[in-house]
Amino acid sequence: MMEIKNVYEADVLVVGGGVAGLMAAIAAAEKGARVLVAEKADSRRSGSGAAGNDHFRCYIPECHGPDVERIVYEVLHFSQVGQCHDPHLTRVFLRRSEEIVRKWESWGIPMRPTGQWEFTGHAYPGRVRSGLKYDGKKQKAVMTSEAKKRGVTILNHMPVIELLKKDGRMAGAVALDVSAEEPSLCVIAAPGVILGTGCTTRLYNNMATPGWMFNLAYCPSNAGGGIAQAWRIGAKLVNLEMTSRHAGPKYFQRCGKGTWIGVLRYPDGEPLGPFVDKPDRACGDITSDVWNSSFTDVMKNGRGPAYMDCSGLTPEDYDYMMWGMDSEGLKGMLNYMDEAGIDPRRHAVEFMQYEPFLIGKGLEIDEHGRCSVPGLYAAGDMVGNFRADIGGAAVFGWIAGEYAGSHIGENAAFSDEVVCALPHVAEVRVLCERIMNRVGGCPWKEGNLAVQQIMTDYAPSGPHTARSANLLNAGLKYLGDLRQTLLSSMSATCSHTLMRALETLDLVDVGEALMHAALERRETRPPHNRADFTFTNPMLGELFLTVRKEEGNIVKEWRKKDNSR
Repeated sequence: MMEIKNVYEADVLVVGGGVAGLMAAIAAAEKGARVLVAEKADSRRSGSGAAGNDHFRCYIPECHGPDVERIVYEVLHFSQVGQCHDPHLTRVFLRRSEEIVRKWESWGIPMRPTGQWEFTGHAYPGRVRSGLKYDGKKQKAVMTSEAKKRGVTILNHMPVIELLKKDGRMAGAVALDVSAEEPSLCVIAAPGVILGTGCTTRLYNNMATPGWMFNLAYCPSNAGGGIAQAWRIGAKLVNLEMTSRHAGPKYFQRCGKGTWIGVLRYPDGEPLGPFVDKPDRACGDITSDVWNSSFTDVMKNGRGPAYMDCSGLTPEDYDYMMWGMDSEGLKGMLNYMDEAGIDPRRHAVEFMQYEPFLIGKGLEIDEHGRCSVPGLYAAGDMVGNFRADIGGAAVFGWIAGEYAGSHIGENAAFSDEVVCALPHVAEVRVLCERIMNRVGGCPWKEGNLAVQQIMTDYAPSGPHTARSANLLNAGLKYLGDLRQTLLSSMSATCSHTLMRALETLDLVDVGEALMHAALERRETRPPHNRADFTFTNPMLGELFLTVRKEEGNIVKEWRKKDNSR
């Protein structure tokens, strides 16, 4: 069995050092908890917020007025993130958002880089705007520094690979040390575990550059680990069948479509949508937020491609847009545009819809960030009943850390000896040793590509594709076969490739959970299209679907959205 190099004890273990994880760690430490962050890369630059962001969804009363419900309505009904919200969580988030914005500002993150609160992009003309324009280039370094000031221990290059549960509640986790070429394991004993492992990428075929898995708009190392591990210990997942698809420049996958100041147009110059006909710095062009499948649709019907036209920009608005892209962390794209001589004022940029992934679909939480397993919390993009991207990760990370840090005495911690003796620890040690010792086995990339092909073929996400019971049942059979093949034949040569191999197994579990949920949703509700249930059932419109494992069985349950105030 693979060596256990170190054993750690903490009151609160934070899995993932992204925006949600660091905010949770800081909040828990401020409540007096001993906090340890286990981060796959380096918390100063990791996750989907690694290089920056420029929109923080929030409610600032001095700008928006005293009625938070105005912004609640906007987020739920007039944004790209509101479909899978428990409205109660939306209210909790918005009421706490100003507090977190001001914390960030006090730490040195420029939340008013122009000197005033400025809400631009992802907006409708004439409607209230909730996306605060800020400069997030240094946000991760700042939050890492703030965590260390409060005594948080950060273990970089230490991805958690298995959650540990005893007597029905959290006991800790097993992590893989990838700081050296030769891998080793560590065990972390902690009664409170906060998951902040981000969205799930690499689950479907890359639509821009098939076979090039890491050309992604979001972090390619976010491979569903937290969702898969929580699934394995019986935590509830919610809305998993409702995959998301982002969009942006064709082939060069990047986020930030709300940062562009231009008009989306057909080749003949006609605007795609009715919202703007000339560049609008305040709103951008929200057409692709409303008509999510627009770039795919116009290619399918022959009217495309669709282009972002920035030719009418003033010099001031052009400089503002390029500054926003830098704040968003799009340095690689900006450098390429500069090297290639691409000037968006003179060159239209084709946009496309990217492959399906999971963001705002995953762990079910309550208003404190608690999951269904006692001692387990989640925040950020991996949460399934709330989504607000960076703002949501920051606010609910803080809420989860605050609650976990305030309730460390509710459950006595298991000793490190007890945790190390749990059967799952031995199973993980055996699995890692077998993968490392196997000679001539298949590399993780082959396994990951196989997962993507099965998901794309048997659990496709709209538009222009449909699922069915036949497809999903076949896909579940093939994923099960693939899991056994990978367990018996996948090999690794160093700590890095072992980490990727374990990510691939996590993706198999996420895909399986998604397919079970998709089977249960017997209706068409885009992006979930069913060829065998083509109608949208209005009786399911106010319900969420949860799935979990219980003693080897798959439990599927419907529940009402939480609309409490």
